[in-house]
Amino acid sequence: MVQSNETPTEEKKERVGLIIVNTGKGKGKTTAALGLALRAVGQGFKVLMVQFIKGTWHYGELDSVKKLNPNFTIMPMGAGFTNMGAREHKEPDPKDVRASANAWNFAKEKIASREYDMIILDEINNSIDYGLIPVDEVIETLKEKPKRLHLVLTGRNAHPKIIELADLVTEMKAIKHPYQKGVKAQRGVEF
Repeated sequence: MVQSNETPTEEKKERVGLIIVNTGKGKGKTTAALGLALRAVGQGFKVLMVQFIKGTWHYGELDSVKKLNPNFTIMPMGAGFTNMGAREHKEPDPKDVRASANAWNFAKEKIASREYDMIILDEINNSIDYGLIPVDEVIETLKEKPKRLHLVLTGRNAHPKIIELADLVTEMKAIKHPYQKGVKAQRGVEF
């Protein structure tokens, strides 16, 4: 039997950009998105994560991603812990409204730019749920996204319209958490 040194060429397939949602009350929504980003960068993709809530604390992923620059960028654009707004039947804090609007406008610009292969909208589901970003505006942008762009939306309480439009939805279910035993957030796990 003669062995060939040639490897079979993989049939070139056009990439279909997916809309992926990580939601639920359990831990791991952002962590799963970071795992997708790591895999995507390994495939030569350019990835952007826009953080809608995080912004005032220093998270470990901000240091890690520097090692993957310029292929992976994280933009913390939130105001930190946010007033629950519509979910709690009260007006959201104006600083949260501004921060979410700025993050959303930035994200829309980057989605349309065709500059990235994957964009993660971290905790956008929370921003929608809190009444900081109109769901119908998000839906319109998702429907108009470039065909090859993967979009990942994280955060609790994903809106039913987002879930319906998505290609892949994963719900993280809280079964047990160290916080229930009084253990505070742990470096390298929670932040």
